[in-house]
Amino acid sequence: MKPTKNVGFIGLGHLGHSIAAHLVEQGVSLTVWNRTAAKADDLGMQGAKSPGDLISRVDVVILNLFDSDAVASVLAGKDGLFSGSCKGKIIIDTTTNHFARVVEFHSLVREHGATYLECPVLGSVVPASQGKLTVLVSGDEQAYASVKPLLALIGSAVFYLREPALATKMKLVNNLVLGSFMATCAEAVALGEAAGIRRDEVIDILLSGAGNSMILSAKKDKLKNAEFSPHFSSALIYKDLHYLQDLCRTLNKPLFIGSTVKELYAITRSKGVDNRDFSAIYEIFKEF
Repeated sequence: MKPTKNVGFIGLGHLGHSIAAHLVEQGVSLTVWNRTAAKADDLGMQGAKSPGDLISRVDVVILNLFDSDAVASVLAGKDGLFSGSCKGKIIIDTTTNHFARVVEFHSLVREHGATYLECPVLGSVVPASQGKLTVLVSGDEQAYASVKPLLALIGSAVFYLREPALATKMKLVNNLVLGSFMATCAEAVALGEAAGIRRDEVIDILLSGAGNSMILSAKKDKLKNAEFSPHFSSALIYKDLHYLQDLCRTLNKPLFIGSTVKELYAITRSKGVDNRDFSAIYEIFKEF
Protein backbone atom coordinates (compact mmCIF):
# COMPACT_ATOMS: atom_id res chain seq x y z
CA MET A 1 0.00 0.00 0.00
CA LYS A 2 1.40 3.41 -0.96
CA PRO A 3 1.18 6.36 1.43
CA THR A 4 -1.48 8.94 0.67
CA LYS A 5 -0.29 11.81 -1.51
CA ASN A 6 -2.84 14.29 -0.20
CA VAL A 7 -1.51 15.37 3.19
CA GLY A 8 -1.64 18.52 5.28
CA PHE A 9 0.96 19.55 7.88
CA ILE A 10 0.67 22.00 10.77
CA GLY A 11 3.58 22.94 13.02
CA LEU A 12 6.98 23.72 11.51
CA GLY A 13 9.12 23.98 14.60
CA HIS A 14 12.50 22.25 14.67
CA LEU A 15 11.06 18.73 14.74
CA GLY A 16 8.03 19.43 12.57
CA HIS A 17 10.15 21.08 9.89
CA SER A 18 12.43 18.04 9.75
CA ILE A 19 9.50 15.62 9.49
CA ALA A 20 7.84 17.69 6.77
CA ALA A 21 11.05 18.07 4.76
CA HIS A 22 11.64 14.32 4.84
CA LEU A 23 8.08 13.59 3.68
CA VAL A 24 8.56 15.94 0.75
CA GLU A 25 11.84 14.17 -0.11
CA GLN A 26 9.86 10.90 -0.15
CA GLY A 27 7.42 12.27 -2.70
CA VAL A 28 4.54 13.23 -0.40
CA SER A 29 2.77 16.36 -1.61
CA LEU A 30 2.17 18.53 1.46
CA THR A 31 -0.08 21.49 2.04
CA VAL A 32 1.06 23.38 5.13
CA TRP A 33 -0.10 25.94 7.63
CA ASN A 34 2.09 27.51 10.28
CA ARG A 35 1.57 30.54 12.51
CA THR A 36 4.86 31.89 11.20
CA ALA A 37 4.38 31.34 7.47
CA ALA A 38 8.03 32.08 6.64
CA LYS A 39 9.08 28.77 8.23
CA ALA A 40 7.72 27.01 5.15
CA ASP A 41 9.58 29.17 2.63
CA ASP A 42 12.50 26.78 2.10
CA LEU A 43 10.31 23.72 1.68
CA GLY A 44 8.53 24.65 -1.54
CA MET A 45 5.14 23.57 -0.23
CA GLN A 46 1.65 24.87 -0.89
CA GLY A 47 0.37 27.09 1.92
CA ALA A 48 -3.14 27.17 3.35
CA LYS A 49 -4.84 30.31 4.69
CA SER A 50 -5.86 28.64 7.95
CA PRO A 51 -6.17 25.20 9.55
CA GLY A 52 -9.79 25.09 8.41
CA ASP A 53 -8.77 25.86 4.85
CA LEU A 54 -6.07 23.19 5.02
CA ILE A 55 -8.27 20.30 6.18
CA SER A 56 -10.79 21.16 3.48
CA ARG A 57 -8.10 20.47 0.87
CA VAL A 58 -6.60 17.20 2.14
CA ASP A 59 -7.51 13.75 3.44
CA VAL A 60 -4.96 13.56 6.26
CA VAL A 61 -3.53 16.29 8.52
CA ILE A 62 -0.36 15.85 10.58
CA LEU A 63 0.11 18.04 13.67
CA ASN A 64 3.43 18.69 15.40
CA LEU A 65 2.86 21.33 18.07
CA PHE A 66 4.35 22.45 21.39
CA ASP A 67 1.67 21.26 23.82
CA SER A 68 -1.99 20.42 24.33
CA ASP A 69 -3.05 24.05 24.50
CA ALA A 70 -1.60 24.58 21.03
CA VAL A 71 -3.40 21.47 19.75
CA ALA A 72 -6.73 22.66 21.22
CA SER A 73 -6.28 26.04 19.53
CA VAL A 74 -5.53 24.50 16.13
CA LEU A 75 -8.50 22.16 16.43
CA ALA A 76 -11.19 24.44 17.80
CA GLY A 77 -9.86 28.01 17.75
CA LYS A 78 -10.79 30.73 15.28
CA ASP A 79 -10.43 29.32 11.75
CA GLY A 80 -9.24 26.04 13.30
CA LEU A 81 -9.55 22.61 11.76
CA PHE A 82 -13.14 22.26 12.95
CA SER A 83 -14.11 25.28 10.86
CA GLY A 84 -13.27 23.34 7.70
CA SER A 85 -14.58 20.22 6.00
CA CYS A 86 -13.63 17.48 8.49
CA LYS A 87 -15.92 14.61 7.60
CA GLY A 88 -14.00 11.43 6.82
CA LYS A 89 -10.61 13.04 7.43
CA ILE A 90 -7.82 11.67 9.65
CA ILE A 91 -5.84 13.87 12.04
CA ILE A 92 -2.44 12.46 13.01
CA ASP A 93 -1.17 14.27 16.11
CA THR A 94 2.57 13.80 16.73
CA THR A 95 2.55 16.33 19.58
CA THR A 96 3.50 15.14 23.07
CA ASN A 97 0.20 15.87 24.78
CA HIS A 98 -1.18 15.70 28.29
CA PHE A 99 -2.64 12.20 28.72
CA ALA A 100 -6.02 13.57 29.87
CA ARG A 101 -6.33 16.18 27.13
CA VAL A 102 -5.59 13.65 24.42
CA VAL A 103 -8.67 11.63 25.39
CA GLU A 104 -10.72 14.79 24.90
CA PHE A 105 -9.18 15.28 21.46
CA HIS A 106 -10.27 11.80 20.36
CA SER A 107 -13.85 12.66 21.35
CA LEU A 108 -13.90 16.18 19.92
CA VAL A 109 -12.52 15.12 16.56
CA ARG A 110 -15.02 12.26 16.35
CA GLU A 111 -17.87 14.73 17.02
CA HIS A 112 -16.76 16.67 13.94
CA GLY A 113 -16.83 13.60 11.70
CA ALA A 114 -13.09 12.96 11.57
CA THR A 115 -10.77 10.43 13.20
CA TYR A 116 -7.99 11.34 15.61
CA LEU A 117 -4.82 9.27 15.94
CA GLU A 118 -2.42 10.20 18.72
CA CYS A 119 1.03 9.48 17.33
CA PRO A 120 3.75 10.92 19.59
CA VAL A 121 7.24 10.27 18.26
CA LEU A 122 10.49 9.27 19.96
CA GLY A 123 13.60 10.95 18.62
CA SER A 124 14.67 14.40 17.55
CA VAL A 125 15.70 16.43 14.52
CA VAL A 126 18.40 14.17 13.05
CA PRO A 127 16.39 10.89 13.01
CA ALA A 128 13.35 12.89 11.85
CA SER A 129 15.30 14.08 8.82
CA GLN A 130 16.10 10.45 8.01
CA GLY A 131 12.64 8.98 8.64
CA LYS A 132 14.03 7.06 11.62
CA LEU A 133 11.83 8.23 14.46
CA THR A 134 9.87 5.76 16.59
CA VAL A 135 6.11 6.32 16.30
CA LEU A 136 3.64 5.33 19.02
CA VAL A 137 0.00 5.11 17.92
CA SER A 138 -3.34 4.99 19.74
CA GLY A 139 -6.74 5.23 18.15
CA ASP A 140 -9.04 3.63 15.60
CA GLU A 141 -7.48 0.51 14.06
CA GLN A 142 -8.96 1.04 10.61
CA ALA A 143 -7.66 4.61 10.47
CA TYR A 144 -4.27 3.39 11.66
CA ALA A 145 -4.14 0.76 8.91
CA SER A 146 -4.99 3.37 6.26
CA VAL A 147 -2.15 5.72 7.27
CA LYS A 148 0.43 3.12 8.28
CA PRO A 149 2.40 3.56 5.02
CA LEU A 150 2.62 7.29 5.77
CA LEU A 151 3.72 6.65 9.34
CA ALA A 152 6.37 4.28 7.98
CA LEU A 153 7.94 7.24 6.18
CA ILE A 154 8.19 9.10 9.49
CA GLY A 155 9.45 6.27 11.69
CA SER A 156 11.57 3.17 11.23
CA ALA A 157 9.63 1.60 14.14
CA VAL A 158 5.87 1.95 14.65
CA PHE A 159 4.09 0.58 17.74
CA TYR A 160 0.30 0.37 17.79
CA LEU A 161 -1.05 0.60 21.36
CA ARG A 162 -4.72 0.94 20.34
CA GLU A 163 -6.40 2.35 23.48
CA PRO A 164 -6.64 6.17 23.59
CA ALA A 165 -3.98 7.80 25.79
CA LEU A 166 -1.69 4.75 25.96
CA ALA A 167 0.65 6.09 23.28
CA THR A 168 0.86 9.42 25.09
CA LYS A 169 1.49 7.79 28.46
CA MET A 170 4.27 5.68 26.96
CA LYS A 171 5.85 8.78 25.42
CA LEU A 172 5.91 10.44 28.85
CA VAL A 173 7.51 7.33 30.37
CA ASN A 174 10.12 7.38 27.60
CA ASN A 175 10.90 11.02 28.33
CA LEU A 176 11.56 10.19 31.97
CA VAL A 177 14.53 8.20 30.66
CA LEU A 178 15.44 10.88 28.13
CA GLY A 179 15.44 13.77 30.59
CA SER A 180 17.06 11.97 33.50
CA PHE A 181 19.79 10.37 31.40
CA MET A 182 20.62 13.69 29.73
CA ALA A 183 20.86 15.38 33.12
CA THR A 184 23.06 12.57 34.49
CA CYS A 185 25.42 12.76 31.51
CA ALA A 186 25.59 16.55 31.76
CA GLU A 187 26.37 16.40 35.47
CA ALA A 188 29.06 13.77 34.86
CA VAL A 189 30.72 15.96 32.23
CA ALA A 190 30.69 18.97 34.55
CA LEU A 191 32.13 16.89 37.42
CA GLY A 192 34.88 15.45 35.21
CA GLU A 193 35.90 18.94 34.17
CA ALA A 194 35.89 20.13 37.78
CA ALA A 195 38.25 17.24 38.58
CA GLY A 196 40.71 18.54 36.00
CA ILE A 197 39.93 16.41 32.92
CA ARG A 198 39.30 18.03 29.55
CA ARG A 199 35.64 18.09 28.57
CA ASP A 200 36.15 16.25 25.29
CA GLU A 201 38.11 13.52 27.11
CA VAL A 202 35.39 13.13 29.73
CA ILE A 203 32.78 12.69 26.99
CA ASP A 204 34.87 10.18 25.03
CA ILE A 205 35.54 8.14 28.16
CA LEU A 206 31.86 8.14 29.13
CA LEU A 207 30.98 6.96 25.63
CA SER A 208 33.41 4.08 26.10
CA GLY A 209 32.01 3.25 29.52
CA ALA A 210 28.80 3.55 31.49
CA GLY A 211 27.64 6.62 29.56
CA ASN A 212 27.53 4.81 26.22
CA SER A 213 24.04 5.53 24.89
CA MET A 214 22.02 6.93 22.01
CA ILE A 215 21.43 10.06 24.09
CA LEU A 216 25.06 10.94 24.78
CA SER A 217 26.08 9.91 21.26
CA ALA A 218 23.49 12.30 19.85
CA LYS A 219 24.53 15.16 22.14
CA LYS A 220 28.30 14.69 22.29
CA ASP A 221 29.08 17.40 19.75
CA LYS A 222 26.80 19.91 21.44
CA LEU A 223 28.50 19.21 24.76
CA LYS A 224 32.03 19.24 23.32
CA ASN A 225 31.48 22.51 21.46
CA ALA A 226 29.13 24.11 24.00
CA GLU A 227 26.80 24.82 21.05
CA PHE A 228 23.21 24.48 22.15
CA SER A 229 21.00 25.50 19.24
CA PRO A 230 17.77 23.62 19.90
CA HIS A 231 16.89 20.24 18.47
CA PHE A 232 14.74 19.44 21.52
CA SER A 233 14.44 22.30 23.97
CA SER A 234 14.61 22.41 27.75
CA ALA A 235 11.12 23.93 27.65
CA LEU A 236 9.78 20.78 26.00
CA ILE A 237 11.35 18.30 28.42
CA TYR A 238 10.19 20.45 31.35
CA LYS A 239 6.64 20.36 29.98
CA ASP A 240 6.77 16.61 29.40
CA LEU A 241 8.04 15.88 32.92
CA HIS A 242 5.26 18.05 34.33
CA TYR A 243 2.74 15.96 32.39
CA LEU A 244 4.45 12.85 33.77
CA GLN A 245 4.04 14.12 37.34
CA ASP A 246 0.32 14.48 36.66
CA LEU A 247 0.21 10.92 35.34
CA CYS A 248 1.97 9.58 38.45
CA ARG A 249 -0.50 11.40 40.64
CA THR A 250 -3.43 9.68 38.91
CA LEU A 251 -1.65 6.33 39.30
CA ASN A 252 -0.92 6.96 42.98
CA LYS A 253 2.75 6.45 42.20
CA PRO A 254 5.65 8.63 43.38
CA LEU A 255 8.02 10.10 40.80
CA PHE A 256 11.42 10.22 42.46
CA ILE A 257 14.03 10.85 39.76
CA GLY A 258 11.72 12.55 37.27
CA SER A 259 10.57 15.18 39.77
CA THR A 260 14.15 16.12 40.62
CA VAL A 261 15.12 16.31 36.96
CA LYS A 262 12.04 18.43 36.21
CA GLU A 263 13.16 20.99 38.81
CA LEU A 264 16.65 21.05 37.28
CA TYR A 265 15.07 22.01 33.97
CA ALA A 266 12.96 24.57 35.84
CA ILE A 267 16.23 26.42 36.48
CA THR A 268 16.65 26.92 32.73
CA ARG A 269 13.18 28.40 32.68
CA SER A 270 13.86 30.75 35.59
CA LYS A 271 17.03 31.91 33.82
CA GLY A 272 15.16 32.47 30.55
CA VAL A 273 17.30 29.99 28.58
CA ASP A 274 14.79 27.16 28.23
CA ASN A 275 14.59 27.77 24.47
CA ARG A 276 18.06 26.21 24.09
CA ASP A 277 18.68 22.51 23.51
CA PHE A 278 17.99 20.39 26.57
CA SER A 279 21.64 19.29 26.61
CA ALA A 280 22.44 22.83 27.77
CA ILE A 281 21.50 21.62 31.27
CA TYR A 282 25.27 20.98 31.38
CA GLU A 283 25.80 24.71 31.89
CA ILE A 284 23.53 24.66 34.96
CA PHE A 285 25.74 21.99 36.54
CA LYS A 286 28.85 23.98 35.64
CA GLU A 287 27.60 26.86 37.74
CA PHE A 288 27.43 24.83 40.97
